Amino acid sequence: MLSESLSWKLLDELSSNLAANLGKFLISESPIIVYGHKNLLMPICFLAAVKSGRAYVPVDISVPLSRLEDIIRSVKPDIILAAEKLNISCECKIYDYDSIKALSTKQPEYITREKWLKPEEIFYIIFTSGSTGKPKGVKISRSCLDNFIKWAVTLCGNNSFRFLNQAPFSFDLSVMDLYLCLYLGGTEIAIDHEILSDMKSLIKLFTLSEASIWVSTPSFAEFCLSERKYFTSETLPKLQRFLFCGETLSNMTAKKLQNSFPEAKIYNTYGPTESTVAVTEILIDSAIQENYNPLPIGKAKKGTYIFIEDTDGKQLKDGEKGEIIIAGDTVSPGYWNDDEKTQKSFSQRIINGQIYRAYKTGDKGYFQDGNLYYCGRIDLQIKLHGFRIELEDIENNLAKLDEIIKAVVIPCYRNDGQIRSLSAFVKTREHVNNNFETEQNIRSKLRGFIPEYMIPKKFYFIDDFPMTDNGKINRMALQKELL
Repeated sequence: MLSESLSWKLLDELSSNLAANLGKFLISESPIIVYGHKNLLMPICFLAAVKSGRAYVPVDISVPLSRLEDIIRSVKPDIILAAEKLNISCECKIYDYDSIKALSTKQPEYITREKWLKPEEIFYIIFTSGSTGKPKGVKISRSCLDNFIKWAVTLCGNNSFRFLNQAPFSFDLSVMDLYLCLYLGGTEIAIDHEILSDMKSLIKLFTLSEASIWVSTPSFAEFCLSERKYFTSETLPKLQRFLFCGETLSNMTAKKLQNSFPEAKIYNTYGPTESTVAVTEILIDSAIQENYNPLPIGKAKKGTYIFIEDTDGKQLKDGEKGEIIIAGDTVSPGYWNDDEKTQKSFSQRIINGQIYRAYKTGDKGYFQDGNLYYCGRIDLQIKLHGFRIELEDIENNLAKLDEIIKAVVIPCYRNDGQIRSLSAFVKTREHVNNNFETEQNIRSKLRGFIPEYMIPKKFYFIDDFPMTDNGKINRMALQKELL
């Protein structure tokens, strides 16, 4: 928020103080969980963790406590830094807002750089939706982050570096604005979750921000474009760049943005969390908008190699659709404490005599005219408003409710092919007399297990599920029910 500010010099001092003081209480090399939202203490805690030689795990306040408990059990941290109120019982020590503030302002002996994380060590772990109903932690090393930053700074131009931050810190898109801002010595304007849904407050913040670089999902830009009278270059006169990632950017959205901000450049980028935010980019100018639909997601950055392969691992030709495989210097070392999932999704490839980590994305795509195109998920993982969601994650958590026998979650698509919302087909133990009341009751209970953005918008109560010939639930038939 603009009402609070923190200089880079003070960030460095406070994070160093906190790192040195925490060193007295840290027993193991376990990562440090940092809990909070758009709080000034959050970046202080992040840097304090890595200066103490430990990775950090960002967890937003929107995450249900049951999910946080899953993360705690997986990470087994010595401490949790809670930048905002946290009522939870666990074996590790929890430092609250006042404690963090006290430790960051108390000046001990300065912590030496020798304790800082080395390039090959894990810098942060972001927990994403997992198909088992439990979140999985994606490990990103310091070298992955360094290599990402070296490329991403080329997207920022060479003038003012005032970044708008839309994504919560537990979403890897925030890595783009936070660390580019830190590297470039710029200014980060964080948008609080309470303001995100209030257009009047948003416009006021935009006007005061003097932002030059916009980092968000396309969905957030679409939300702002709903008030095109106010969301213009007059409100954000210094805006130079739109950097999009996290989901598909449509031609319509790009054209509306170009009309409202004729001097700004629009960049479309692509990359899963496992490849450190993004690995491709393309400038979406008027020629690209007019000649390509859907829009391409661009070319791979230096140090990254992308292949399109079929189910047998055969490399496909231009125009042929298959799985997107990413190899390069920003690919994650794997999943936290999960060798089975790591071995399933990650491998090594020798390219031009050099060994790179490679990741099977589960995304479907193809190459055309030298550019990469994304065309959906191979499995049941989807992107909704920039958040990566495993549909089976929601289904498994719905199955925890006593009144539900079986649930299947289906994405609802808009005319332009983007996912609008989620719907759940549910079979209950008893006949449902009041759909609205039952739906509200399920939503209320589900909030105890998964974040709000994963909760289906609509529930359909059915007696039996349609089946395929091989005995599986026919998701395609359910999808047609939504048309």
